[in-house]
Amino acid sequence: MSPTIRACLWMIGAIVSFTSMAIAGRAVSLDLDTFEIMMYRSLIGVVIVVTIASIAGTMHQIRTQRLGLHFVRNVSHFAGQNLWFYSITVIPLAQVFALEFTSPLWVMLMAPFVLGERLTRTQAIAAMIGFIGILVVTRPSPETFHVGLITAALAAIGFAGSAVFTRKLTRTESITCILFYLTAMQVVLGLSFAGFDGDIALPTAANLPWVVVIAIAGLVAHFCLTTALSLAPATIVMPIDFARLPVIAIVGMLLYAEPLDPFVLLGAALIFGANYYNIWSSTRSR
Repeated sequence: MSPTIRACLWMIGAIVSFTSMAIAGRAVSLDLDTFEIMMYRSLIGVVIVVTIASIAGTMHQIRTQRLGLHFVRNVSHFAGQNLWFYSITVIPLAQVFALEFTSPLWVMLMAPFVLGERLTRTQAIAAMIGFIGILVVTRPSPETFHVGLITAALAAIGFAGSAVFTRKLTRTESITCILFYLTAMQVVLGLSFAGFDGDIALPTAANLPWVVVIAIAGLVAHFCLTTALSLAPATIVMPIDFARLPVIAIVGMLLYAEPLDPFVLLGAALIFGANYYNIWSSTRSR
């Protein structure tokens, strides 16, 4: 099996995990703010990472040589994730995910400068087709403007920065090392921002299971994403994530009575076509 196909399979795991995190994030949003969600998620994540690494005997892989790069990667992700948690509470899930999918476009712009990866003609065409699909889904206009659209778009830039720096880290660092600093550094960031006002809310018995789901889903999603990025370039891996759009549109319709707009289906068809074209072309060339 080619590395590109294996990366695609890992991305399916990431898609399921991110969708689960969106559902859980909405469930706890009335009781916890985004910084508190990130803090508790990261605390649980540290325990999981250390436990699994101890059992697997990979604790020795946690190194301190590239702390600066880890910090830049995690600040980018922390900002993007907080903006994302806010966005899913104020605008329809399909819109959040659609705007989030501008992330591969930012990845393609960043990758040549950060990673030294060449942007091919095929990838550029696939990105443009995918972007057209996003415009079809969101159909932005002054009448439909909401601040959630801006925060979702900014979240996409944060995730793009996280992706390219993760790809850079995978060249020298193990997945255990990356996931450990992902959780540990974001505990500090979450605690700093959540405690800024001197009031940190504790999870209740009702929302604690949802917090655990967020922590596990987030960790699994990043494990899948990091593994995929270690197998294939960022400009190939990230557009696969477009498949989350039709999935979350159906979830929004079934769980939150969000209308399943036919334009979402049309946009999703364009996005799927772009993904298929990109993956097929890459596999054929390999």
